[in-house]
Amino acid sequence: MKRWAPRRWLLFSLTAVFFLVSSRSEAASLVPLPPAPPVPSNNLMTKDKIALGKKLFFDPRLSVNGSISCAFCHVPTAGYADPKPVSLGVGGKRGGRNAPPVLNAAYFPLQFWDGRAGSLEEQALGPLTNPVEMANPNYRSIVMRLRRIREYRIWFMRVYGGPVNIDHVAQAISAFERTLVTPDSPYDRYMMGDKNALTASQKRGLALFRGKARCVICHNGALLSDFGYHNLGVPQTGPLRIDVGRYAVTHDVMDKGKFRTPTLRNVALTAPYMHDGSLRTLKDVVEFYDRGGGKSPFVKDALLVPLHLTPLEKKDLVGFLKSLTGETKTEMSYRASR
Repeated sequence: MKRWAPRRWLLFSLTAVFFLVSSRSEAASLVPLPPAPPVPSNNLMTKDKIALGKKLFFDPRLSVNGSISCAFCHVPTAGYADPKPVSLGVGGKRGGRNAPPVLNAAYFPLQFWDGRAGSLEEQALGPLTNPVEMANPNYRSIVMRLRRIREYRIWFMRVYGGPVNIDHVAQAISAFERTLVTPDSPYDRYMMGDKNALTASQKRGLALFRGKARCVICHNGALLSDFGYHNLGVPQTGPLRIDVGRYAVTHDVMDKGKFRTPTLRNVALTAPYMHDGSLRTLKDVVEFYDRGGGKSPFVKDALLVPLHLTPLEKKDLVGFLKSLTGETKTEMSYRASR
């Protein structure tokens, strides 16, 4: 079984780490996306592993009754995010949040809106036994189900040299997810020197993004995210009366109502917006920030202030956000390019 060249993966990983660390230390930095995300040493990429992970990602048999797959809430045509305000699980149960996009998720050090998972592998396991998502009673039930499927018995023997186990399920799904990167956006081409990659309106929007609109304070670096957690006063419209956000992980009272700063890459594809899908369009998002955010029962982020943008400035800002849509790397194109 052929593995990706370790030196090549090391180079890509170090490049990604450099850009991501830079984005945290230089608050106003805006840089192109690295060509590939970091890869853990215990889950190196192989062609067969990626193919197995893709099959698992789209297979509804991972859920307790065979009704939903990972792709049910991470829809490819919606930027691998969920076009529903809050995600639905087995039997139509409503979750409390909108599923964040998988595109470029491999660059994030923590996963989920509240950062409760420390890796893609850990994230992949979470929905499997969540009672309002895939609703499996335990991991063993998933393993036994997959072991009864001849195709998976062959796949896991080929990739891992043994029978199905839950850690390898998570590793394979994560390997596929690490191919879902989108580096080639008009914004990236502009940042790399192609001054015709953005329209005049988008260039004005970029200037607003960096300046008057204050977006770059939190949306900076290669991923257009500070990897931080903020309370914006987002209206809670999902089934949860109150969502405490990051507080559920840290138990720090100052984290109540805080959610991760999402990447803005491909944001034009991933409506609706915010952790509960309460803002329907990019125009709604810009209007929300122009008002200085919303109200919160917890401590709201002091960075939010009214912006007093003009109608043309709002239009230009939305135009710039649309320039952040990159080329979605499919499994096959990813394999062919490495």
